Amino acid sequence: MTGLHAPQRNSLNGVDPGRIKGNSHPSAPHKPRLEFFNLAELSWTDHHGYLHPVERLHAESWGLYMERKVDNPRFHYIESWLLPALSLRVTVYHLRPGHDRGQTYYLDIGEFGPVESKKWRAEAHYLHVVARPGQAPELLGIDELLAAHAAGHFDTVQTHRAIERAAAVVDGIAGCDHDVDRWLALQGVQLTWL
Repeated sequence: MTGLHAPQRNSLNGVDPGRIKGNSHPSAPHKPRLEFFNLAELSWTDHHGYLHPVERLHAESWGLYMERKVDNPRFHYIESWLLPALSLRVTVYHLRPGHDRGQTYYLDIGEFGPVESKKWRAEAHYLHVVARPGQAPELLGIDELLAAHAAGHFDTVQTHRAIERAAAVVDGIAGCDHDVDRWLALQGVQLTWL
């Protein structure tokens, strides 16, 4: 997550130092990370197994929305949409005063969807796109994806699918003058944010 996180990890913020751009000690190859969302309990279980309360979870026909508070020096609130048909999770971090900049979207590539009544599953496929209005989208995580593939955690078909999906997202956003909301609208998705 480009420039947002300080290298730390705990049960409150779920930050993983291996995902920080410029981290000189990337994480070892690992299996795809799983997260779970429970609408009945208003909870999110991160990929480490930590259970977090959330302020809001609600499902639409095309996705799941989550918002929650975060204990982080740079940002205080997160909003995410899981979009199964697009193989995307779109996240916005609400920055604290002094860390303000143009709205940034983080688009994680993966498999997302309901697994049973009132429960959703998110499987991150290593790649994520950082998109800021008026700037070229940035694709991150290729090294992590290829290391996972080389270690046997992600097969060739999945690897190709993730790369193709990420390339389509980057190309689509760039083709809409670097406007994520405009690109999503062309996909039939109209997201709402706080």
